[in-house]
Amino acid sequence: MKLPTMRVQIPVFLFLLLLTGLACKSAKNSIAYSSETLKMIPVSKNSYIHVSYLQTDSFGKVACNGLVYMNGNEAVVVDTPVDAEVSEELMHWISETQQKTITAVVANHFHDDCVGGLEAFHQKGIPSYGNELTLELAKKEGNQVPQNAFSETLEMKVGDGKIIHQFVGEGHTRDNIVSYVPEDQLLFGGCLVKEVDASKGYLGDANVNEWSSTAVKVKEAFPDAKIVIPGHGQHGGTELLDYTAQLFKEP
Repeated sequence: MKLPTMRVQIPVFLFLLLLTGLACKSAKNSIAYSSETLKMIPVSKNSYIHVSYLQTDSFGKVACNGLVYMNGNEAVVVDTPVDAEVSEELMHWISETQQKTITAVVANHFHDDCVGGLEAFHQKGIPSYGNELTLELAKKEGNQVPQNAFSETLEMKVGDGKIIHQFVGEGHTRDNIVSYVPEDQLLFGGCLVKEVDASKGYLGDANVNEWSSTAVKVKEAFPDAKIVIPGHGQHGGTELLDYTAQLFKEP
């Protein structure tokens, strides 16, 4: 006995909504490159998050975000991967796969998840930069030290675009900066910015009294930002700045 065929009709608007949701999920989770030690996640036309993994005593294996901004034939890296080996892997991906010349690497602050691979960049003749306090604190900590210092703001030309590195205030550390790509309306906040629902994390070098107000100042300094990338975890929009400000707000 042959059973009758049943057809289920889905309203057009529901079908389109489903397709849109799947497309958004796919775009959000897309990965341009992946290995056991490094992931490259596209977040805009010209920018990628690089993710490497730091083994810590207090928090275990931690995924650490950095930024690669490309324009024309050039690229700038913000924060190195956690060590020289993974930094070599990142540089190879940029130069060989993407056919870009790395013109600079910039440290968000003095911790290892920002400067741990600097020597690998230096060996290839790539200049490094950091807030003047980053150089001081990295040297004091015994970490790798950027070669060039700036005080408040450093603007770099990258192809026909630019990236702006700026010290806005203290938070995760006394020296933490943020980096902004006007072309992509993208803000790399580093460890100053928390992903939504994150805990306060490591506070050993933090200024918790200033952290909330610094997050507010960052939002005011870059009002056109649409994409916000934290030092750890999922990127999003300016709600990450709002969440960070609220997390460290005095009761």
